[in-house]
Amino acid sequence: MRTLTILMILSAAAFAQRHKATSDIDPAQPDGALLMKAIEENDPARKAALFDQFCTEYPKNGSTAWALEALQALYVKAGQFDKIIATGEKLLAIDPDDPESALQNLKAAENLKDLPAIRKWSAAASANARKMASEPQPAAAADIDTWKNEVSYAKQVDVYSEYALFRVAVESRDPKTTIEFAEDLEHRNPNSQYIAQTEGALFTAYRQAGANDKAVALAEKVLATDQSNEDMMLVVADDYASKQKNPEKVHWYAARAAEIMEAKPAPQGVGEADWSAHQKAVIGIARYLNGKLYYSEKKWTDADRELRAALPLVEANAAVKAEVLFDLGFANFSLQKPQEAANFYRACAAQPGPFQAQAAKNLQGVKSQYTGVK
Repeated sequence: MRTLTILMILSAAAFAQRHKATSDIDPAQPDGALLMKAIEENDPARKAALFDQFCTEYPKNGSTAWALEALQALYVKAGQFDKIIATGEKLLAIDPDDPESALQNLKAAENLKDLPAIRKWSAAASANARKMASEPQPAAAADIDTWKNEVSYAKQVDVYSEYALFRVAVESRDPKTTIEFAEDLEHRNPNSQYIAQTEGALFTAYRQAGANDKAVALAEKVLATDQSNEDMMLVVADDYASKQKNPEKVHWYAARAAEIMEAKPAPQGVGEADWSAHQKAVIGIARYLNGKLYYSEKKWTDADRELRAALPLVEANAAVKAEVLFDLGFANFSLQKPQEAANFYRACAAQPGPFQAQAAKNLQGVKSQYTGVK
């Protein structure tokens, strides 16, 4: 009768668990008596202590995996994150393919904000989930529903493992961390539902880390289907312009970026003054890039229009302002507007930097060529 009671308790406790307790537990033996005591204990802390004692004293018992799974569940309910991981590691040493223990370790690592552990357990949970999801359908009809449930659960675990990487990537303020986690996610599953949601953070991280080639490549990929990110458009436009390629895209991206920013409202939490300054800076750079390309194409009217529009918007950027003034001087001289050219050259000559000396020379040249120019 006592043995029957033990089996009934074990069966109920192990319902929906991956691991099973052995059916030949003898309560007259020390291991059986200890396990029975753990099962019957109602206080969660004492119950956990008894299960831990059993697993420590009888690591090779046929019921140890089942007991470890039960123990980890107790630690999960208690929020004891270090113990969740330690127990999961012991269980995975017995059953390396267990997806649930790896998942619980991942969630514990997230709560501990342990980034190396998050990467480790995300990878383990994904690998084990994919193994479970790839199991072939059983031949016995009675086993098919269980198999379907396990496959469905495994897929959910795999998705969560991707979410864990995504969350760190977008929440981190460290570019290196964002890059590591976002690239991990893409390497694991290029078709993950979270890839698109990491692209903005990853692009910014590449820029902050000085990985401009990667930033451009990512921006090109995004812009192939979505032309709504003004920062990506400007980075690509600037890269293309510096390499003298795809001029039509440079013009289009620069014009589109300016158009987007002119209509874009301030994001929540950003003050109007700060947003207005940001808008002006982005639009100014967009018009400058467009005008600079028209200048190199000797399309003086278009260059004059874009550079004049950029000038008041790049006031805070001394280097760009000086170049805009110089190019406006040359464009207006080419348009046979000597006084306008002189005015721009004079303003440029007052700006310290690489354009200052040549602007002063050009100003004298305009004055000598055209009588009456001031």
